[in-house]
Order: sequence, then C-alpha cells, then structure tokens
Amino acid sequence: MSGKVLFILILLIVTFVSAISVVYVKHYNRKLFVELQQLEKQRDDMDVEWGQLQLEQNTWATHTRIERIAKQKLQMITPKTSDVIYIQQTKNELTR
Repeated sequence: MSGKVLFILILLIVTFVSAISVVYVKHYNRKLFVELQQLEKQRDDMDVEWGQLQLEQNTWATHTRIERIAKQKLQMITPKTSDVIYIQQTKNELTR
C-alpha cells in the first residue's frame, strides 16, 4: 500500500511540476513575442529614417544646388567660350 501511495505522490509532484513548467514556458514565449514585435517596429522605424536620409542626401547633392553654392560662396563662374583652351595630344605623346 505504501508503494502505491508513493507512486501516486510522485505522479502528483511530476504533474504539478509539469503544469508550472507549461505556465512558465507560455509566459516566456509571450514575453519574447512582445520583444520581437518591439524590435520589428524599431527596424521599420529605422527603415523609414534610412529612406528619409537617402532622400535628403540626394537633395543636398543635386547639381543645381552645388552650382548655386559654387557661384555664391566661391564666386565661381562658367568660363566664356573664348577663355577655354583645348589641348590635343599628338601621336608621339601617345606612344611613350
């Protein structure tokens, strides 16, 4: 009789430990899922910011903006056709 009682007690303890384990694993799974959702939202926010930064970079690098700054801040001008000097290579210079 004491063997049956001991067996039932062991089964009861194992069942209780199993139930507690299921609750713990389910809680841990939900916690990880919430963390995953937060990280995915953070990734999406960073993707949006990256797109905005690329757009801003393209805007800052436009030729018209660079030309305008060169004219305003550096007092650069487009040379006149008469001021342009063309240099032509001869065949002798190419074979060296």
